[in-house]
Amino acid sequence: MDLADLKSGRLAPAEYARRLGDAHPPLNRTQALIEAERCYYCFDAPCQTACPTGIDVPSFIQRIAQDNPRGAAEAILTANPLGGMCARVCPTEVLCEQACVRNTNESKPVEIGLLQRFAVEAHFVTPGARPLFERAQPTGHRVAVVGAGPAGLAAAHGLAWRGHEVTLFDAAHKLGGLNEYGLATYKVAGGFAQREIDWLLSIGGITPRLNTRLGRDITLDGMLAEYDAVFLGLGLQGVNALGIAEPELPGLRDAVDFIAELRQSAPEIVPVGRRVVVIGGGMTAVDAAVQSKLLGAEQVTMVYRRGPDGLSASLHEQQWAQTNGVTIRCWARPVAVEAEGGVVRGIRFAATRLEHGKLVDTGEQFFLEADLVLRAIGQTFVAEPVGAAIALEAGRIQTDADGATSLPRVWAGGDCRAGGRDLTVEAVEHGKRAAAAIDRALGLGTARHTDTEARHG
Repeated sequence: MDLADLKSGRLAPAEYARRLGDAHPPLNRTQALIEAERCYYCFDAPCQTACPTGIDVPSFIQRIAQDNPRGAAEAILTANPLGGMCARVCPTEVLCEQACVRNTNESKPVEIGLLQRFAVEAHFVTPGARPLFERAQPTGHRVAVVGAGPAGLAAAHGLAWRGHEVTLFDAAHKLGGLNEYGLATYKVAGGFAQREIDWLLSIGGITPRLNTRLGRDITLDGMLAEYDAVFLGLGLQGVNALGIAEPELPGLRDAVDFIAELRQSAPEIVPVGRRVVVIGGGMTAVDAAVQSKLLGAEQVTMVYRRGPDGLSASLHEQQWAQTNGVTIRCWARPVAVEAEGGVVRGIRFAATRLEHGKLVDTGEQFFLEADLVLRAIGQTFVAEPVGAAIALEAGRIQTDADGATSLPRVWAGGDCRAGGRDLTVEAVEHGKRAAAAIDRALGLGTARHTDTEARHG
């Protein structure tokens, strides 16, 4: 009987660096200058409107064309303090680049994402570069930011820039959240996530407290007693179950854990199957599937319960997966994980179809052999740590446009906030807007606790 083949070290050592290195090499100076000249520098540019953080795209591209990458970086990072990461991972093909007017008469927009990456990274590597931002004079106010992902980092930076003292709490042993633990290695090669965080912290006024979990080590009531305001950038900590029996086996795991392990370990020690099945149709599923293939898996299949139009992964991501040898199979839902000898043998699926707008089984079933099955069917917000004091909407934190929650002096943003699109760039905008709102509230005295007023006079 051919049982599971789940192991590490499938490739020669040199192959890992080649396969998992930067998927899309950056532009060099000459390439950036040439690409920048393609921009029309539109007035009321649709690319800027399409950017969730409102980056002045024509302005930063024009500065690149003028061979002024520092000026370009300043234009980008003023609007988006995580502009380097967003340039690498955001779906620019359906945001700013889709809105580019070059699409009207040409098939190729200006490569805004690559130009943004060029400008930011050129500034980061410039020896002795002067800081782009200076902190305002200390205000005496203290703000707690819980969660060091994109929303929390943006909020912390915006608050520190305005002169507030920020304590940045995170349950992990590194700052970065999704940027550090949740993205494919080939998207953020070279330790870029931590380099960007080092730059962000260089503004001063931000004190990280790692390995500190809300609900275990700190409480919301405790922070409200100690700080003038609180920002929650908690992300989505829960992983959706398959809805079938899920035996505890080495070959059945969450895709987010697989991706995090690969980001935090040497790739040659991460086990992967010879045959891998990824259940889900989003970008996490694509990242897990492609990296399985790059680690040496022979057969990798993504399975999604609805049709191709329902896949949440962008068309660009789908094509990337297929280019890397991943098979995408739609109209199927998992029925049973099958195991033998204490290892996963494969997974059985039921074929599905839409009937009067409802997903139903067709009555047909099929079996896919697998040594490794990765769950990537979405994540959920875990509300217990915030308690019942904050109103939820559709399972996430309800806020106004600036991130204010139903609880006074508490704001929220990122994936834990209701109504978002689960995009890094949108999380940054949430953090940025909340920082401005908190600053306004502190300045007006509306967010200050009586005890805090006494402490600060």
